[in-house]
Amino acid sequence: MIVTLIVACEVGFWVLLAAGLAARYLLRMPRTGAALLLCEPLLEVVLLVATAVDLKGGAEPGWEHGLAALYIGYTVGHGHRTVKWLDGHAAHRFGGAPPPEPPPRHGMARARHEARVWLGTALGAAVASVLLLAAVRYVDDPSRTGPLLGWMQTAWKVAGIHGVIALSYAVFPRRAPAAAEREEPVGAERR
Repeated sequence: MIVTLIVACEVGFWVLLAAGLAARYLLRMPRTGAALLLCEPLLEVVLLVATAVDLKGGAEPGWEHGLAALYIGYTVGHGHRTVKWLDGHAAHRFGGAPPPEPPPRHGMARARHEARVWLGTALGAAVASVLLLAAVRYVDDPSRTGPLLGWMQTAWKVAGIHGVIALSYAVFPRRAPAAAEREEPVGAERR
């Protein structure tokens, strides 16, 4: 049941996102679009309540409950950035707004961008950890909560790997091409 609900929440996220952006830019109903976009966190609340009810009903804590916590954490950590990114592209494509600024490609500006993205992953791991610890306390049987604690380790492993990758942009910053290399030589043919 929980896995089905996770899939339904993910599908619901994208359906609400598409409906919200369509209402906002295609139908020219910005308030309706905003209302639809604001309904997205309700999906995570439904998943959280369903997981709690499932555990309270005596379900054996398993990987699906841990996955639900990670899904909610990821949504908290990266959902807003994803919606904002897609909203910028929809505003440009359908609303006549200027194109959104792409992320920096070089130097410390790129490292700062990657650090902000990593902060979303760390926030997601923290939220998932809080939810998993709450579930462990809720179940209150150490012999049954091993899978939940395992998911907490997984969340922080992923955050650690992402952190190393983000840090690599600061330690080994990619250099911007020199102005002479960016310009085409006079008389060069374009293909």
